[in-house]
Amino acid sequence: MDVVLRKEEEYNYFRFSVKNLRREEMARYIGPKSKIARKFREPIFGPDRVLEKKNYPPGQHGNSRRRGKKSEYAIQLMEKQKAKYTYGMLEKQFRRFFDIASRRKGITGENLLKLCESRLDNVVFRMSISPSRNGARQLVSHKHILVNGTVVNIPSYIVKPGDVVEVREKSKALEAITNSVAAAKMGHYPWVEFDNGSLKGTFLNVPEREQIPENINEQLIVELYSK
Repeated sequence: MDVVLRKEEEYNYFRFSVKNLRREEMARYIGPKSKIARKFREPIFGPDRVLEKKNYPPGQHGNSRRRGKKSEYAIQLMEKQKAKYTYGMLEKQFRRFFDIASRRKGITGENLLKLCESRLDNVVFRMSISPSRNGARQLVSHKHILVNGTVVNIPSYIVKPGDVVEVREKSKALEAITNSVAAAKMGHYPWVEFDNGSLKGTFLNVPEREQIPENINEQLIVELYSK
């Protein structure tokens, strides 16, 4: 009985905080993406030509060999920031996801990434309906996406295994969507299934950690929040 109540409490935690989550989504990062990519020396927001020319941190001393060695705290903080930028989340929401992950059975860091992968905007991105998470977030916010036949305009909505995600009928002719689907390499992510013709897909299951391609050391994030 306790297990059932705990699961119900966790479910309600997500569903009844929808308004707060939406407010946070409106305050997403809109600054220069290449600068962030250079900071982490990784294509955080997708392929970036700037990294080929300037594969060093931005700023006056970015290319200096005399930059001091980072402390343990700095390394952990950088990893958390990288995860937040990757999934397009602000601190309050990211911390909320961490709290949920820590209460679930299993490894907290892996649970955190699994929750991030279950966000609707990320699922839309993984299905190749949009070439980027930012684009996927915009499609969701502008009511172009249905979940189980109902419009959902909250990017942080948690998709459950078996949920059907599709493009709204009136939005199927959008050039941004058709171009993205046409250019995508299908079958890349085994936890989602998508049909190009109907622009409809299914979230088959929550991916295992080894299936998630993001270069994130989640253990460093756990250590940071555990201080």
